[in-house]
Amino acid sequence: MQVELLHYTPLHVCSHAIRTCWNSHNKSDKGKLDENLIYRVGNINKHKSVLEHLFYSFDIKGISRACLQELSRHRMASLSVKSTRYTLKELNKQDSFLPLCKDTYKRAEKFIVLQGHELIDFNAIHALENLRLAIKQGIANDIAKYIIPECYKTELVWSINARSLQNFLELRTAKVALKEIRELAYSVYKALPQEHLYLFSGCLTTDKEIV
Repeated sequence: MQVELLHYTPLHVCSHAIRTCWNSHNKSDKGKLDENLIYRVGNINKHKSVLEHLFYSFDIKGISRACLQELSRHRMASLSVKSTRYTLKELNKQDSFLPLCKDTYKRAEKFIVLQGHELIDFNAIHALENLRLAIKQGIANDIAKYIIPECYKTELVWSINARSLQNFLELRTAKVALKEIRELAYSVYKALPQEHLYLFSGCLTTDKEIV
């Protein structure tokens, strides 16, 4: 998968919002003092509504539709997802993914997330081939999409505020989380601006990322 930060809100917007509450703009230093203020109010004192002034937009490519389904459960976020209605034709020019061999596995990996599990990947590639055949036969995308396997890759732009992102990282870096969304959570964290990481480092619920 690939995760790229497209846009983010500068920290001073959040500190300005906090200082508006106490009319303390004259104490702002546009630097460490304000950064510490955001951490104290948002993370220590748990007035997390102030963190909602910080927004992040990510370009996410190569996750499965299964992962997308879990991502969509984080409701305080906006998702613009690659449309199957308009993009399934990408399979129309593909040759068969069968019989299974090194070459077909490599070509299939462009479209589906493989798990390295023989039985799972065997069935996933057969499902991909069934989808390819449906598209080749001229079945409309809106009908053919009903046989898209959960492992089919997609991409999206995902926008989320800092409060919701903290919750996402806490839940999705946990050991019990789906491996793929754990990888996504760590990739999102790594893509954050360096000066913002201090707001989220305590949200990582495992000692180290998955390999």
